[in-house]
Amino acid sequence: MKLPPPLSFLPPLPSPPRLPRLPGPRLSSALVGATALELAVLAGHLITYPLGLTPERPESPEHPESRAGSAGSAGSAGSAGSERPESPARTDRPENAPARPLALPVTGDPTAPAAAPPVVLLHGFIDNRSVFLVLRRALTRHGHRRTASLNYSPLTRDIRAAAALLGRQVEAVRARTGHDRVDIVGHSLGGLIARYYVQRLGGDRRVRTLVTLGTPHGGTAVAPGAGLHPIVRQMRGGSPVIEELRLPAPGCRTRFVSFWAELDQVMVPVETACVDHPDLDAVNVRVTGIGHLALPVHPAVAAAVREVLETPETGEADVPVTGATSAA
Repeated sequence: MKLPPPLSFLPPLPSPPRLPRLPGPRLSSALVGATALELAVLAGHLITYPLGLTPERPESPEHPESRAGSAGSAGSAGSAGSERPESPARTDRPENAPARPLALPVTGDPTAPAAAPPVVLLHGFIDNRSVFLVLRRALTRHGHRRTASLNYSPLTRDIRAAAALLGRQVEAVRARTGHDRVDIVGHSLGGLIARYYVQRLGGDRRVRTLVTLGTPHGGTAVAPGAGLHPIVRQMRGGSPVIEELRLPAPGCRTRFVSFWAELDQVMVPVETACVDHPDLDAVNVRVTGIGHLALPVHPAVAAAVREVLETPETGEADVPVTGATSAA
């Protein structure tokens, strides 16, 4: 039987043309390092977070100047604050804000120079005063400044109400220390609350310098799912609160210094953390190599903040270009 001839192999198919490589996202070493640092900061903050849940206690006697201001009131911050009816926070207090001023402990060196105003620290969204452990140590050890931390509830639904509460706390600090003005350092949402108090509630009469760390001054587009919380919606661009901050503010007496991080993944776009207002005395400081969570804990940022707060009120905010910060 004759077998059929073997089947011949088909000619090889032509190889497909080589497509040009599309430019894809490349993770720079700086971004990888910043992300790793953010995760490390988050892990450390989760450990220290319970320490900041309770209100702080005074660790030192009251400032000598505060005794004269509190004479006849048994050292009560509430009664001392009642002697200042011109308080802007009380004049413009929203209806849903608590009416009674709260006493805010002030810690630090009671022998600090009288010319150095106390510093009020204000944390960000769903956070507490424990985020300022590093910055507070830098201020009290090196700057010999008195500091006070304010915890506001994560259930706070309105930036305006939180700003009114901040105003009453500022009055309590003024009564305890005898200083006419204070400095404020706010991280993220805390900086926005402080700015609203200064710019819209007349707080510029009480605040000498406002330092913000990663604050969405122009509104941020991050985390659309988190918009279920009303205060998060107020942090978005175009919200009524953000638009109020764009209104004219002639004669504002507070100096603004805003630290913004190039690798901040919470500020979208990152430039939204800059203060851009024609009526405000503002300096924006660019921070390289770190992200949002690292801003209040990075030693170079803490040193730059301390340098800003030690700058005389009449001078310019000359931030040293060292470590991770640079003036912008």
